Amino acid sequence: MEKLLFLPIEQLAQKLASKEISSQALTRAYLDRIKQYNAQLNAYVEVYEDAALMQAQSADARRDNGYVLGPLDGIPIAVKDLCEIAGRKMAVGSRPWADRQSTLTATAIQRLVAAGAVILGKTQMVEYAFGGWGTNPLLGTPRNPWDMRTHRIPGGSSSGSGVAVAAGMAAAAIGSDTGGSVRIPASLNGITGLKTTAGLISLHGCATLSQTLDSLGPLTRSAWDAALLTKIMAGYDEHDARTHHAPRTGIDLDAPVPGDEESLAGVVIGLIPPESYPVEIAPAVARTLNDTVRVFAELGATFVEQEFPFDFHQMMLLNGQIIAAEAYAIHAEYIDNMDLEIGPWVRKRVQSGASISAADYIHAITAHQQACKDWAAWMSNMDALLVPGSPIAACAVTDVDETQTPLAAFTRPGNFLGSCGLAFPAGFDESNLPIGMQLYGKAFDEAALINLGRSFQSVTYWHLRVPVMQD
Repeated sequence: MEKLLFLPIEQLAQKLASKEISSQALTRAYLDRIKQYNAQLNAYVEVYEDAALMQAQSADARRDNGYVLGPLDGIPIAVKDLCEIAGRKMAVGSRPWADRQSTLTATAIQRLVAAGAVILGKTQMVEYAFGGWGTNPLLGTPRNPWDMRTHRIPGGSSSGSGVAVAAGMAAAAIGSDTGGSVRIPASLNGITGLKTTAGLISLHGCATLSQTLDSLGPLTRSAWDAALLTKIMAGYDEHDARTHHAPRTGIDLDAPVPGDEESLAGVVIGLIPPESYPVEIAPAVARTLNDTVRVFAELGATFVEQEFPFDFHQMMLLNGQIIAAEAYAIHAEYIDNMDLEIGPWVRKRVQSGASISAADYIHAITAHQQACKDWAAWMSNMDALLVPGSPIAACAVTDVDETQTPLAAFTRPGNFLGSCGLAFPAGFDESNLPIGMQLYGKAFDEAALINLGRSFQSVTYWHLRVPVMQD
């Protein structure tokens, strides 16, 4: 049964359809694994054992009577603890909010449940979703499962979601991405993560960090799985104006992916000259990037290296200003209250928003809007841009410098440019730690990235590697 827990949803759905397994048995297996490892990994803040088994029982009953809701019906998944679920707690990674009860369910979660998803529980996260390392000093930092001897960072802020999927404690998980919070955990944990275009998926019922840059996205075992969850969650929601003018996803779950030579003929992927990178990348990351280029080229894709007309450092700063200013507006009433137990580094990040003037904020927003237009023009003759997911593999928690943000060097620009982004496993370093690559796409062109991800994963096996874990 353990091997089943690491299978992509696409394969699990087939096994459910053939009744080789039941949703109840599958759910029980995930729950047992959570009991076995969560004390060490701290991926979940709350587990809904009884409710999950009841959902699984309903899924089996539907299947027995010919009323299957789709490929997600009966599949156990986890949800980041910033999505409301009525009657459940939602702490958003913050100790002072630990007992807060939700009175509604986020639109995206409603749609997943309507598609038959079994909700295993809520996952740990960086407080207020404001941090890329994945640390949480008050509620505990989840442990990257690829090293059970050294406590390594999980990446954030969707730390628990990344760990849960990587460790076989959920078939998939929901995260959010404001500066890389889906893509960083995906890269560091050896799984697939899709940062959707802001406005594609409703944020109604989700805690806000930045109303300008926030987006929801899935963390999964494969690009197909990410496509499935995205297609289910996406769409118009009367409660979120950002969805009102968003186009349909265009994702085709049934599109064939031959995965042979010339299957990507006509696809153009951009590359940035290494001297334009915002930070130095580790040698293993550079090797993995070269290997990834080779695989896509063998599939028929054409690569174009051209000057990147955007300043990574400037985008990092402006993206950070928008996040800090908007986060301060949300948390201003209590962020300076030293009687509240709030992580010191998250507190400082939020407080930094108080010093951002209205003129500076308007300048950052205007620059963001112009960058989105410039990005669309620059990408007009390309299907995607390939960059590292992270400049390094997962470091030890003891090596974290909270004053620095190297993990967001290749992710924050994606939010600032208004792109979508797919992070996917593409190799390992000398310590057997996962290395992820990342594809940037045009706004609302998730379908193109999914196609590239599926093609890559049809001829490689990095996404099927799993960590060796011991109690």
